[in-house]
Amino acid sequence: MSESRELTVRALATGLLLGALLTPSNIYSGLKIGWSFNMSIIALLVGFAFWQLLAGAFGLPKWALRESNITQTTASSAASIISGGLVAPIPAYTLLTGQQFDTLPLIAWVFSVSFLGIWVAWYLRRSLVVESGLRFPEGMATLETMQQIYSQGREALRRLAVLGGAALLAGLLKAIDVFVLSLPRWAPNAALERLTFTLEPSLLLVGFGGIIGLRVGLSLLLGAVLAWGVIAPALLGLGAVGLPADAEGPQFAVLIEWLLWPGVSLMVCATLTSLGLRLLHERRERSDRGRWRRPAGLPALGLLAAAVLVVVLQTQLFDIDPLMATLSIPLAVLLAMVAARVVGATGIPPIGAIGQLSQLSFGVMAPGQVAINLMSANTAGGAAGQCTDLLNDFKVGHVIGASPSRQVIAQCLGILMGSLVGVLVYKALIPDPQGMLVTNEWPAPAVATWRAVAEALTDGLGALAMDVRWAMLAGALCGVALGAFEALLPADRLRWLPSSAALGLAFIIPASISLMMTFGAVLAWLVASRWRSLAERFVIAAAAGLVAGESITGVGASLWALLR
Repeated sequence: MSESRELTVRALATGLLLGALLTPSNIYSGLKIGWSFNMSIIALLVGFAFWQLLAGAFGLPKWALRESNITQTTASSAASIISGGLVAPIPAYTLLTGQQFDTLPLIAWVFSVSFLGIWVAWYLRRSLVVESGLRFPEGMATLETMQQIYSQGREALRRLAVLGGAALLAGLLKAIDVFVLSLPRWAPNAALERLTFTLEPSLLLVGFGGIIGLRVGLSLLLGAVLAWGVIAPALLGLGAVGLPADAEGPQFAVLIEWLLWPGVSLMVCATLTSLGLRLLHERRERSDRGRWRRPAGLPALGLLAAAVLVVVLQTQLFDIDPLMATLSIPLAVLLAMVAARVVGATGIPPIGAIGQLSQLSFGVMAPGQVAINLMSANTAGGAAGQCTDLLNDFKVGHVIGASPSRQVIAQCLGILMGSLVGVLVYKALIPDPQGMLVTNEWPAPAVATWRAVAEALTDGLGALAMDVRWAMLAGALCGVALGAFEALLPADRLRWLPSSAALGLAFIIPASISLMMTFGAVLAWLVASRWRSLAERFVIAAAAGLVAGESITGVGASLWALLR
């Protein structure tokens, strides 16, 4: 009977509570470094350990496998709410227009675009999860962890202990930095400090470095050296950027106004090239996999309700023409299907590429209109984010015999919790987006990217200086070349190629962030080289703990400062 328990009150409540606790971590890291972390495995470990201990102490029913699946589905959907726009198009819209949104309308908007993605995933489930051979690597990693902890209960407790210890360490260091004394940011000399080459006392960055791996970490280092160590000094020497003679400390805000253009061009062109080539390759190989299924019954009403809600909110909140708002729906559905296939094959959600592709589409259909360019594109990004998250969960559920409809209920409740908590945390962390974002404290690389693409499509490239246009061309050509190699090279050779995403990102974040993430990647690689079995069991748990501990403490410190 225990294995038949699934959509229980305790499973949902545990997932909602964990989602509420973990969502701020992704908001924080998304605004800091532009990346987020899948929270499924953390939710699995915490939920399993908590309820197994309670079951042993108080004689409660054991924590069932399918209850764990509902918990991770709920928590991961809440934490992945950042794809709804809170760390990219929404603040970019405020930077360009000066308009900020009240809390309730913003919650409704983030929920609506995520709700749309859930129903797209429902209609793709049979073709992509049940009938196709797509692996969905993130979902399989969650499944393998689930199977391990249920076959070896003590293993879950060990991993949870490592995760909790790392979180406490990172949280303590952040608390000392904020509340006791400001920890030093060391640089070899004043010139390198101006170029942002400092060592940050941030275990969150070390943790993310351990998650991303050596190839991405070294690519960040290469990009930082190129952008901040070679190009930035040349810009200062030639007078291409204005820097006061008495300027002290990191000059990120001044230099980023030039460096973001080649960085954004490289990332956008690389991701679009790689995406296009992969899809062309798959189109030749597949027959009818990935077909859209004919809507039927209650799910069709859900899809219709989501589409109507998105269109109404676009017209009411952003004053977008109803026709343009309506056109955003089929485009969002199409691009979510594209993202689903990419995630199924590679495990990497191309949310940034989907957003920029949507921006380019609306730049052609409605040139010069910031609201349409950003917020209609936000529809595609939000739908793609939740669609891919739910398909990973569907993959787990399919293997263990879970009910898809119950997972949809969990996902809907999760995005509701994520929308509420995410918007409240975002507004508390960033009360003044125009003054706080794209700075050394809050680099917000995704915001800078969406803003740059919107500016280029709205004002035209003619509004940019000639040297910036040449830099964009160079970045675009490098991006096309790297994207083509990433799509066509076999996996064993790909590890010798720099990561285009990391290379471009290094142009948009301070060099200090790249340095610390590279350190984390090298450290994780050294541990794996010396103690392979130990690293496979505990490195990701420790890294996730560092990320969660510092980010949650950072959010708490910001809320405390706001209350004071």
